Amino acid sequence: SDVLALPIFKQEEPQLSPENEARLPPLQYVLCAATSPAVKLHEETLTYLNQGSQSYEIRLLENRKLGDFQDLNTKYVKARLIIRVVFHDRRLQYTEHQQLEGWRWSRPGDRILDIDIPLSVGILDPRASPTQLNAVEFLWDPSKRASAFIQVHCISTEFTPRKHGGEKGVPFRVQIDTFKQNENGEYAAHLHSASCQIKVFKPKGADRKQKTDREKMEKRTAQEKEKYQPSYESTILTEVSRPGAQASCQQRDETTHLEGMLPSKVPVKLWQVPGSGACSPWPDMAYQVNSAPSPSYNGSPNSFGLGEGYVCRHLAPSASIQDAQQWLRRNRFSQFCRLFASFSGADLLKMSRDDLVQICGPADGIRLFNAIKGRNVRPKMTIYVCQELEQNRAPLQQKRDGGGDSKRAVSHPAVYHAIFLEELTTLELVEKIANLYSISPQHIHRVYRQGPTGIHVVVSNEV
Repeated sequence: SDVLALPIFKQEEPQLSPENEARLPPLQYVLCAATSPAVKLHEETLTYLNQGSQSYEIRLLENRKLGDFQDLNTKYVKARLIIRVVFHDRRLQYTEHQQLEGWRWSRPGDRILDIDIPLSVGILDPRASPTQLNAVEFLWDPSKRASAFIQVHCISTEFTPRKHGGEKGVPFRVQIDTFKQNENGEYAAHLHSASCQIKVFKPKGADRKQKTDREKMEKRTAQEKEKYQPSYESTILTEVSRPGAQASCQQRDETTHLEGMLPSKVPVKLWQVPGSGACSPWPDMAYQVNSAPSPSYNGSPNSFGLGEGYVCRHLAPSASIQDAQQWLRRNRFSQFCRLFASFSGADLLKMSRDDLVQICGPADGIRLFNAIKGRNVRPKMTIYVCQELEQNRAPLQQKRDGGGDSKRAVSHPAVYHAIFLEELTTLELVEKIANLYSISPQHIHRVYRQGPTGIHVVVSNEV
């Protein structure tokens, strides 16, 4: 049979017109996960993710010419990317720091967001700070193809008010903020931000939810289906414009702090893009790559010297915020100082046992509740001791000897101090007496107890 020879044409990529090319964002991020088919037209896409060990690819695309990223001294300029999982609802954005701290103490040792380094391609210097559970960061050369694989370990129902089953989970956002180097070599200049809406389910829960939405859409009529957007195999993150770049961006007046997202307290402004929901704040000033944590987060040592003055054992309702912070540190709750940074004594006393257990975890929550309410362990024995002064000892000696004018001697009332014993040992008694009078325990050789008739009995573990 004859074979028809056809000309071979070279496959060429479609060329965009300068007008269309100018409309493309400089950077584009694609989350390789299907969007939900149950989203109406003109609404933001919603993507379902599985919690845990399943990794999701985020492709990093560069739409501008390479010349835009070229530098005079280096061949290409690297960019620093920060990927975060944040709240979508504005109500939760206001309390984001408290929500994340509560999650931290309820699941110690876990992270909200992780980066799967073995699967990731083209990224440099990946970092995951232990104090930023919902963020990861790395360097990227825009001239090269790159993909970052992420894992989300929290589920949407963990932040709902009630957890009895059947609750509607809160939506999250995957947000990527990109920074480029300034003239000082710091990644301080904001270059691009983009985000998308997600919901996180328990393992395989996202697949079941996607299947349920697809079956619901199949039951709808053709006319009803026209009101919904189709499901796409991948999710394109929506660009968040810079302040002042577009008139459609509406500035929120107040300023907040990104505590728990960035290494230090960085003032930021919150912005909202119509049609894409509330976007999470991104830094408004220079991003410090190696900035240290804020001093308030480090806390203070639990021990304190005797010369620091009198410290109230119980938390008083009139205690100020500073007094409450000192009380937390001196009662071995320094890890919660940042969480209760704006709480006074009255605020802490109003909290119930369930509130503290939910915020601090079962063990620390119960311990903190007992400490706040003053529930101390009852000692096995309480004894009262006083220091006999010289001016009080002289009249007694004169009275015993039967001489001298005892009326001229002025006696001072004895002041007794309580000592609480829990082990009922001589060693414990000696240590507490030495601590009470600020002397070394080695200076106390024996302890005597004076009987009713004036005899002295040596105190031992048996007596």
